[in-house]
Amino acid sequence: MPVDFLSDEQVARYGRFAVEPSPGELEMFFRLDEHALTHARSKRAPANRLGWAVQWGAVRMLGAFVTEDLSAVPEVVVRFAAEQVEVDPAEFEAYAQRRQSRYEHAWEIRDAFGYTEFESAEEQARAFVGAWVWASQEGPRALFDRAVVWLVEHRVLLPGITTLTRLVAEVRRVENARLYGLLAERTPAETAAALRGLLRVPEDRRVSELERLRTSPVKASGRVLVRELDRVAEIAGIGAGWVETEPVPAVKLAALARYGMASKAPTLRDLEERRQTATLLATVRHLETASIDDALDVLDLLITSNLLAKAERAGKAEQLRTLPKLRSAARHVASAMEILMSAPQATEDRLVSLAEVWNEIERVVPREKLSAAVEVIAAFVPATDDDAAAAWRAELVKRYRTVQQFIELLLETIEFRAVEAGRPVLAMVAAAAAMAKSRRRYDRADIAAHEDLVTGSWRPLVFANPDLPAGQVDKAAFTLCALMHLHTALRRRDVFAAGADRWSDPRARLLEGQGWDAARPRVLAALELEEEPAGHLAELASALEGAYTRVLDGLGGNTAVQFVGGRLRVEKLGPLAEPPLMTEFRALIDQMLPRVDFPELLLEVFDRTGLAADFTHISGADPAMEDFAVSLCGLIVAEACNVGLAPIEKQNVPALTRARLQQVDQGYLRAETISAANARLIAAQSGIDIVNCWGGGQIASADGLRFIVPVANLHTGHNPIYFGRQRGATWLNVVNDQVMGIGGLVVPGTLRDSLFILDAIHTIDGGPRPETVVTDTASYSDIVFGLFAICGYQFSPRIADLADTRLWRTNTRATYGPLDHMSRHTVRLDRIRAHWADMLRVAGSLTTGTVRAYDLIRMLSRDGRPTGLGDAFAHYGRIFKTLHLLQFISDDGYRRMIGTQLNVQEGRHRLARRIAFGNRGQLRQRYREGMEDQLGALGLALNAVVWWNSLYLDAAVKQIRADGFPATDDMCARLSPIAYEHINFLGRYAFTRAEVATGLRPFHNPDQDAADHPRRTFVKGIRE
Repeated sequence: MPVDFLSDEQVARYGRFAVEPSPGELEMFFRLDEHALTHARSKRAPANRLGWAVQWGAVRMLGAFVTEDLSAVPEVVVRFAAEQVEVDPAEFEAYAQRRQSRYEHAWEIRDAFGYTEFESAEEQARAFVGAWVWASQEGPRALFDRAVVWLVEHRVLLPGITTLTRLVAEVRRVENARLYGLLAERTPAETAAALRGLLRVPEDRRVSELERLRTSPVKASGRVLVRELDRVAEIAGIGAGWVETEPVPAVKLAALARYGMASKAPTLRDLEERRQTATLLATVRHLETASIDDALDVLDLLITSNLLAKAERAGKAEQLRTLPKLRSAARHVASAMEILMSAPQATEDRLVSLAEVWNEIERVVPREKLSAAVEVIAAFVPATDDDAAAAWRAELVKRYRTVQQFIELLLETIEFRAVEAGRPVLAMVAAAAAMAKSRRRYDRADIAAHEDLVTGSWRPLVFANPDLPAGQVDKAAFTLCALMHLHTALRRRDVFAAGADRWSDPRARLLEGQGWDAARPRVLAALELEEEPAGHLAELASALEGAYTRVLDGLGGNTAVQFVGGRLRVEKLGPLAEPPLMTEFRALIDQMLPRVDFPELLLEVFDRTGLAADFTHISGADPAMEDFAVSLCGLIVAEACNVGLAPIEKQNVPALTRARLQQVDQGYLRAETISAANARLIAAQSGIDIVNCWGGGQIASADGLRFIVPVANLHTGHNPIYFGRQRGATWLNVVNDQVMGIGGLVVPGTLRDSLFILDAIHTIDGGPRPETVVTDTASYSDIVFGLFAICGYQFSPRIADLADTRLWRTNTRATYGPLDHMSRHTVRLDRIRAHWADMLRVAGSLTTGTVRAYDLIRMLSRDGRPTGLGDAFAHYGRIFKTLHLLQFISDDGYRRMIGTQLNVQEGRHRLARRIAFGNRGQLRQRYREGMEDQLGALGLALNAVVWWNSLYLDAAVKQIRADGFPATDDMCARLSPIAYEHINFLGRYAFTRAEVATGLRPFHNPDQDAADHPRRTFVKGIRE
């Protein structure tokens, strides 16, 4: 009978052969061992021998015997079993004639091989499913599949499908009730009342208190920061963070928080009381962390964009304004100096008096003008030559009032902590906050403990303000100086915020103690590293020496490499010659590809791959609505094409009404479901034959696609090259050599890609783990090379200018001929050995996902100078960078591979631009989560196009081969699944007449526009 939450595919394969077993499955399940072979051969009739062997394999693979419809047994299974028992496969028809034999064989196999009935193992099955419900957020479909696998592995015969689905549903309900009850019981009554109070809508407001608190900021100003700090304090005051949640797994709290963040207040009010309390508790605990991150994001943007940028612009403007005065003053001083320099030197016979020199000078420049000129130069030229920031720092001090309103509140609201290098900064900021609050005057002795941090042009601003009495400190300048130090320390995580996520201490996330002891053997085995580095470093030194030798031996025959004026130059690669008939082949394929509208393509991809099954509800439930795939495709078109819901909704199509689209958007379309769908597409595409001609998935590239974001958004940045005068964001996406996107991240503005690439690689959606990572020139540094290498990746950036590239050596006595001038620097293996234990711990933490590479890279260097551990990673990376550069110089194929993969990435970006044509290709999301979801939908749409093209390219090639065209694998390798001329992305427009007899059209409802892009983790209707 049909079961509510199961898909048709699950019902079809339950205890049955839904598809023909693969060769690997035949070997695993149907290869008779000696014991089974003895039982099979004991049957006298050939049909019984064959039937027994099939039954034995079927229960091992399916968990059930084939006692009814034997026609469902695939022929390949019968032939495989018949070969082993030396029986004609045709005898299987005779086995179907006597039902009693099939049951007798099933009983015999059950008793002889330790199979049990479900009733005997039901409690163990319940415990297994309960453990998964407690520790994960899997939906009932996934839990059902896990239960089936567990039963098969433990030799428990499958019950009726209704029995097992009922068990899964009951266990899920019981475990969730236990979860809600545990959290509700541990929540104090006053905290529970405060949580429920968040669902009320105050009389003077339009939204609930929960909506207000979960609304993230979109702008940065002193007033906004004060408001965000008040929000942090208000959320912390609810007391959810003090509730003990052990032993509830973090994944369950995150799931409850996700549901609470996405659901509207009326929905949460309708929940059962214990579930409501648990959901609100998890939501507010999440908000405690998120609000601290939001406040520090505002602080970061306020300092970089509102304070520093404006001060720098004002400083430059002031310099330009004073330039004529400075030029005139310099001309007067130069004239005087010219007279002074040309004056005759004194001798024994003649003395030159100062009065004579002044008389000569005053003939050219009067003394009054010269004095004024000296004053002008003294006023406009910094007293020290080593500080070019004097002008903008002086302008920055003028913005003291902006800082004064929040600096004390900042320290009161957020608990800052620091490593040793950051403690003086925290002390200085605390002193500055006290000074900003006080009206008293301060002298130099009051800040003597912090004077070491007042450096460069800050010193005259703090200690020598001409408008203050001598010895008095300018507290505005001191406060701004302290804030700049705090900002720098926060960015490199010398100072961090307790309770934050993005602004937390990455050192605390590194594996250590028992956690590292448990993970170390597995990490070292996976990365093929040893705790003692001597052997590993010796191998690397030998490999480096061998690479130098190979390059030098091949220089004579390598015409692409030249030394011009002692500088290395490598000629650009030209295009490879195409195989014969390639032009005709490509034209044939292009003509054969079907012409299709983009929505139709998405629907076909969903139907052929079962993609809709990966989109579970935020509550963990699986979708059960009719035409769910149609609604999903409509949303993906709206998001990926950047056109919104208006062109998609159809009031006469139930799956495309605005209400249905908003329901699916809020409940199902989010980062984790998009990732799961991508994983399914990646796996499905790798099974298409033609894909093997493009690569094996072990090579990947990472590059950024830039988007202007013309609306207020904290997670954007300025870059006039890409965004003009507006702000923007970068979608850093990872593409494998099979042209599928396997991961991506949203980067504010255009921060260096190398800070994020490793994070993107470690969080790929699916496919094999790439071995080689290709990037463009601007994405590498020595530390990045070291981190990639120790995590097991070959980092292969494209090199733009080899002439200025530095090579490194381990052998100080070796002579490398024409490469000697490039390889004068030595890798310090002793520094690597000294930090090897910490380097391994960093590698383990990165590969297990406990720490972000972005945070680590910033922590490993300070102001461009690496720390001790950072220096060790830099020297380690220099070995691999040199190996990469030497291969880049000598191996045309290696250079071509890098160029080809980057071309693949650029091709996908062109397709992405073609798909995301709406709103002039600009993102209009005000929140980071909104950008992530929209760009995630774009990535899924790209993969859907690549999968569909791969499917039809494969079919077209097979067709023309069958027609006699000599299509080779080399020709197929030159086909691209990112072609899009045959796909219509611009939509269709229906022309329907208005019913003029019934009156005018309904007036436009502006409230619908506000709901055009409903997002899941932030609030609509709030305006700055």
